[in-house]
Amino acid sequence: MADFSQQLNTLREGIDELDSQLVELLAKRSALTTQVGQIKAEAGMPVYVPEREKALITSRRAQAEAQGVSPDLTEDLLRRIMRESYHTQNNRYRCVNPSLGQVVVIGGAGALGKVFVGLFERSGYQVTVVEQEDWQSGDAQQTLSQAALVIVAVPINVTEHVIAQLTMLPEDCILADITSIKDKPLKAMLEAHQGPVVGLHPMFGPDAPGMIKQVVVVCDGRQQQRYRWLIDQMRIWGATIHQSTSQEHDKAMAYIQVMRHFNTFVYGAHLKGENPDLESLTMFSSPIYRLELAMVGRLFAQAPALYADIIFNNPDNFALLRRFYDRFGLALTLLEQGDKDAFIAQFSDIGQWFGEYAKTCLVDSKQLLLKADDGQLLRNKT
Repeated sequence: MADFSQQLNTLREGIDELDSQLVELLAKRSALTTQVGQIKAEAGMPVYVPEREKALITSRRAQAEAQGVSPDLTEDLLRRIMRESYHTQNNRYRCVNPSLGQVVVIGGAGALGKVFVGLFERSGYQVTVVEQEDWQSGDAQQTLSQAALVIVAVPINVTEHVIAQLTMLPEDCILADITSIKDKPLKAMLEAHQGPVVGLHPMFGPDAPGMIKQVVVVCDGRQQQRYRWLIDQMRIWGATIHQSTSQEHDKAMAYIQVMRHFNTFVYGAHLKGENPDLESLTMFSSPIYRLELAMVGRLFAQAPALYADIIFNNPDNFALLRRFYDRFGLALTLLEQGDKDAFIAQFSDIGQWFGEYAKTCLVDSKQLLLKADDGQLLRNKT
């Protein structure tokens, strides 16, 4: 037994040494990627280059396979390292339009507004924030009358009201909003301002460190050539741009946001009503159920007014929720009637509708679940 213990100790010392070398290599890599970021900033190159990342992953997977190392493990490690690298490169960005003038973010002290303020400042733009007290003091009117770009980053329920007041903007000022609905704000901007107008929806939350690998939906309004530089700037920040009409966007958001958030709200309400012990639920849950429960808990850790605005803003979405309610009732009827064959038939029919996407989800979700199980994610560790 003593020999085995000595052998284990020797091997563990070797592993510890290699782990230490890994940390040293990560430090050296970080120093290099910081230099890469500086060069990209000077050259105006985007931080995230999909083709470069794809080529790197492909090459390293082939190398891993040739050396008897798991390609999946290698890719997993590299993606995590590269994600960190992207965020060490984004201290400074090239300014696409250095002669622009003043950028004004209305609501720039808010969570998502701060993200945009930070990105513009790191690109060298002159940025001013306008908040409610500035309207009351009269400073807002003076600031906005000299703006070159105005971004409206206020809660949904006051967005159109704020836009309606922007009659003092210079004619060539670009007016944009970043709310999660687009049709009504875009129409309000076109009515209030005769100059360039664009609707933007950053498809990420304020906890994101920036735009790297994030999608920003762009809904063109008026004089697209005047704000084309802004789209290019967001690409340099790392964003993936998706063009859409405001109607197409809002229709998609009914499923992506309204239906999902309302369903989560009801799920949370049901849990509260049933009052199970949450710690016990997490202990009995596999990774997939812990992740699902985490998505429910995540909602209720955030501002209720925000989600109320998203759900209540467009009464046209209520019919969609009513249809969801009806289908839930029909599915429950199958259970109450004991009609397992009908349930299986409907399950198969839905699976066919999802098609190959369902298989893709099965494969991709395995990676998420492996990460969720590392370190007993979302379980009480005390």
